[in-house]
Amino acid sequence: MSRPSAVRPPGGPVLQDAVTEAIRAAFFEELAEAGYGRLSLEAVARRAGSGKAAIYRRWKSKEAMTIDLVTQVATTAADTPDTGTLRGDVLAFLTATDAALRHPLASRIVPDLLAAGAHHPNIAASLRDKVAGTRREKVAGILRRAMERGELPPGADLELGLDLLAGPLYWSTTVRRAPLDPARLARLADKVVAALAA
Repeated sequence: MSRPSAVRPPGGPVLQDAVTEAIRAAFFEELAEAGYGRLSLEAVARRAGSGKAAIYRRWKSKEAMTIDLVTQVATTAADTPDTGTLRGDVLAFLTATDAALRHPLASRIVPDLLAAGAHHPNIAASLRDKVAGTRREKVAGILRRAMERGELPPGADLELGLDLLAGPLYWSTTVRRAPLDPARLARLADKVVAALAA
């Protein structure tokens, strides 16, 4: 049987991947249940079956842990496949993002963190710069590919286009809590493509 992999930070203790993953899973479960304001590292450690010291070997604070783990998940979820057409890319993005926003943990965490940003400037800045900024840069690939294929004019407004890709979906899925409806996503993809090309 192979030994669990481990990482030793420069000058630091060995960090076991299995412990890190247990803490990570416990963090998201606790964040969804308690919200950022009531989240405690003690509760995360207890849920993970580890000591609080294991968390502090990886992150210096609750805020640092939140920023790091949320950024990892949110930016990975923004990877966009190249389907070969603008509509295909838009529909793939909308479908994947809709599914991510409906995840039982994400559906509680995302609104809570946006609200927490009003009281925690560092959280707000990280959500804006590290999460939203990275996600927007990745998703901009959809529009750049469309320009290269001639589906959008060379001078298309990328910033407005990115708002059109994300805004209506976030509103309907997270704010209105509209039921899952692939046909609605297909209609939204058609509308977004028409707006981008206008």
